[in-house]
Amino acid sequence: MAGSIWGEVFRVSTWGESHGEGVGVVVDGAPAGISLSEEDIQKCLDRRKPGETKYSTPRKEGDKVKIMSGVFEGKTTGTPISMVVVNTSQKSGDYSNIANVFRPGHADFTFDAKYGFRDYRGGGRSSGRETIGRVAAGAIAIKLLNELGITFTTYAKSIGPVEIQSFSEEEIRNNSLCMPDADAAEKASAYLEQCLNNQDSAGGVIECRIKNVPAGLGDTVFDKLDATLAHAIMSIGAVKSVEIGDGINVTRLTGSEDNDGFVQKDGIISKTSNHAGGIMGGMSDGSDIILRAHIKPTPSISQPQSTVTSSGENLELEIKGRHDPVIVPRAIVVVEAMAALTITDALFANMSARMDRIHEFYRR
Repeated sequence: MAGSIWGEVFRVSTWGESHGEGVGVVVDGAPAGISLSEEDIQKCLDRRKPGETKYSTPRKEGDKVKIMSGVFEGKTTGTPISMVVVNTSQKSGDYSNIANVFRPGHADFTFDAKYGFRDYRGGGRSSGRETIGRVAAGAIAIKLLNELGITFTTYAKSIGPVEIQSFSEEEIRNNSLCMPDADAAEKASAYLEQCLNNQDSAGGVIECRIKNVPAGLGDTVFDKLDATLAHAIMSIGAVKSVEIGDGINVTRLTGSEDNDGFVQKDGIISKTSNHAGGIMGGMSDGSDIILRAHIKPTPSISQPQSTVTSSGENLELEIKGRHDPVIVPRAIVVVEAMAALTITDALFANMSARMDRIHEFYRR
């Protein structure tokens, strides 16, 4: 299977299936000398693991990571870093009734059309469990970027019809939906209760703000930073749309409203606004990068749905098993991880963009 590798300089390759022996990732291109432990990775994995709240799947997985290579005496060695999480709570029998049935909203039909064969147990490689490798790799990228002063604030901007009306970074950690608005979190919880009672699910929007990204990352043609960020975020299975800055709202603005002005003070050039979301002409402009990922409702619901078997027989399907009524809270760290991987790769690629900086690096 192609398509399991991300990045050009800082490269990650994820592997494994939802109900296989385990899932994992190989990170190639991490520089030597980063302080790294399994605890560093585990902090990020704990943000996405199941069974933490009533609004996530009750599948109980510890998701304990083991670093297999690339770290010695607490430091990265510059060689490939391999990490594995063993699956411990597979209940493949929950999927026996859909072995030859195409679940609405899933990759069953398209996977079968491409390969003529599929692992129906939880979706195999198409399962959200594949994102464990992304998050583990992203934890390394986030740690590296934090050392450079680049930080991430990622949260649920909306769930279903409920959107935040205020912002408190501390509140993100105070409620299980990771919303920066306590009142919105309470209303969203009530909405999710309705979904659960109706055997239904909900979607939402995740917003990620990246601070202190230096100007000049990205390129001007095919590898624009906003294009690679959109590619990275859209590669997450539940994401159906990505916005940068004002996003789709720019279609309702005039040029005078949408353009970000510039100002110089004490020799420092900055912008008067940030409608562009920190990226202009495909390159970072030094202001906060703001992106939003629109997450679809969980496709696995218990309501009867119309579908067909692989032999073309029409039927009504009620999906069994353990599923999230909303993906948004667990997907927040996945969005953050993919953004961090993209920024790290762009940062490394940018190191060879100017001859004067190459001279500066090697003139020692």
